Amino acid sequence: MKIATWNINSVRLRIDQVVRFLEEEAPDVLCLQEIKCRNDQFPAKALAAAGYAHQAVSGQAGYHGVAILSRAPLKEIEAEQFCGKDDARHIAATTLGVRVHNFYVPAGGDIPDPDENDKFAHKLQFLKDLKERFSGRGKSRKKEVLVGDLNVAPREHDVWSHKQLLDVVSHTPVEVDLLDNAVEAGAWTDVARALIPEPEKLYTWWSYRAADWRASNRGRRLDHIWVSPTLEKAALSGGAGAIRIHERCRGWERPSDHVPVTLALEM
Repeated sequence: MKIATWNINSVRLRIDQVVRFLEEEAPDVLCLQEIKCRNDQFPAKALAAAGYAHQAVSGQAGYHGVAILSRAPLKEIEAEQFCGKDDARHIAATTLGVRVHNFYVPAGGDIPDPDENDKFAHKLQFLKDLKERFSGRGKSRKKEVLVGDLNVAPREHDVWSHKQLLDVVSHTPVEVDLLDNAVEAGAWTDVARALIPEPEKLYTWWSYRAADWRASNRGRRLDHIWVSPTLEKAALSGGAGAIRIHERCRGWERPSDHVPVTLALEM
């Protein structure tokens, strides 16, 4: 079972890139974040024509929004609210016997101080809620996958410069601690780092601000795939090649600043 996650940064603007990726990689499931459209604006027909007629969408006008596309039927579709906000940051569905949770965690703005920056305060609360949502779930026998743009690069080698980014939102110690707490509370396995340990650098995002993103290579690993204990063997048995970061997509015409990440589960 092949699962992919991608912050597409407007699915209507980049529908051609999405279809191209689906044709080239043929995942069983693709989770999208930042679709930036209402449910009735989602390009459902184009994606169905590409072989993904089963769709779960939680959108809103202009901002955020998440979606799950699948070759197989989706059941138990649910969009949960976090931090008491109805801002389209979560969608979940079950397919092929696996429960898939797709998240778009708040970016947090530019100032890493919750007293001065409401956006950062929102992000910290969201990460706390994420921990509570799955706390103790490790004892469950459910097959679950959590994916998405979690907007935190937790490890030293998940950013281009650990020292220079310690006070930059997405890599601050408080964010990293909260994300680590969520992983531990839910007994999740961060598959990328389980299969490709440090000190190897791993990035899934490169800023639009760089004149040449590839040459500067100032990336961050913001996009994640986690699995529950019942899927750990299925995720890790394929070795490092089971997880792929599709860096080439950053070089496509009018790209997202994020690239897709795929995991092949040995079911």
